[in-house]
Amino acid sequence: MEKMEWIAPCHFGLESVLKREIQDLGYEIIQVEDGRVTFRGGIDAACRANIFLRTAERILLKAGSFKACTFDELFEKTKAVPWENYIPEDGKFWVTKASSVKSKLFSPSDIQSIMKKAMVERLKSCYHIQWFKEDGASYPIRVFLMKDVVTIGIDTSGMSLHKRGYRPAAGKAPIAENLAAALIMLTPWRKDRILVDPFCGSGTFPIEAAMMAANIAPGMNRSFTAENWTNLIDRKYWYEAVDEANDLVDDQVETDIQGYDIDPDVLRTARQNAENAGVSHMIHFQQRAVKDLSHPKKYGFIITNPPYGERMEEKERLPQLYREFGESFRKLDSWSAYMITSYDEAERYFGRKADRNRKIYNGMLRTYFYQFLGPKPPRQKK
Repeated sequence: MEKMEWIAPCHFGLESVLKREIQDLGYEIIQVEDGRVTFRGGIDAACRANIFLRTAERILLKAGSFKACTFDELFEKTKAVPWENYIPEDGKFWVTKASSVKSKLFSPSDIQSIMKKAMVERLKSCYHIQWFKEDGASYPIRVFLMKDVVTIGIDTSGMSLHKRGYRPAAGKAPIAENLAAALIMLTPWRKDRILVDPFCGSGTFPIEAAMMAANIAPGMNRSFTAENWTNLIDRKYWYEAVDEANDLVDDQVETDIQGYDIDPDVLRTARQNAENAGVSHMIHFQQRAVKDLSHPKKYGFIITNPPYGERMEEKERLPQLYREFGESFRKLDSWSAYMITSYDEAERYFGRKADRNRKIYNGMLRTYFYQFLGPKPPRQKK
């Protein structure tokens, strides 16, 4: 099977987690850059990466890369890409997104329109037609410009991969599913350890953890744009990837995963989301304030996304909220806590300086992943 290059964008600061995931799928890493990982694999990589990767934003088929400092250069070099190898005569194609960093060409709308014209010119000469109906499968194009280097990818995913399909109603200030999965992967938590989220909201952390514990692939229950690319990807590769995912599921695994929230309405949403994801039997949701956080067992994990105070009325409550969180955590003397927040006074009111701190961009919002490490549990005798 011919190897191709694929691009997997992700949240800034989480490239190492995605890289490890891609390697675990058996693909060769080509390049790791800010916010994306490029890897090499056969055409089946489109199917397996979309279905199995928990931390990627989407999967792009790399169509070309070149340097362009003027719009004339951009036009000619885009036209030189062999678009006929990817887009059939009836294909619907457009540049859905253009981003530019430290490049002479920086207007997204101009980049998009010039590249579309160049693609049309190329395909007109290849297919010997003057007008494209564009009533077939969709081939959305995404382009990144970094220091005048243009990288073009064709989007195989469609909707962002964080949309697993289990969360139609997200509740208040939800954390993206792929970001939650990546943060869990940054901790030593494993399925045989306790996990509690005291600000669970719509249940994303507990649900993602349960899906990991049960080995449920995140893309099993959704569709992808490239499923209609019958000119490039034989349907059998999609069937094989889904069969592989089904064979790996173990939803009878025993876990101790709990989600608490003070709001009964969001807990109802969380329970419904867990039901949609097929993991409701693995998670215990309970209405409980953070000051009442407790657990009888030792060596557990707290992984959570507490309120940031984006609204003024919330901001006034944050010192008390983080203080109560810190006081509850201190009673769990053998536990570890991990929280993502943009609140710059988090450590002060939590009452402890983090052992580790990782900067992560949640969209355009700069957040910190604070890690308060507890002791390692004693080794179990064999």
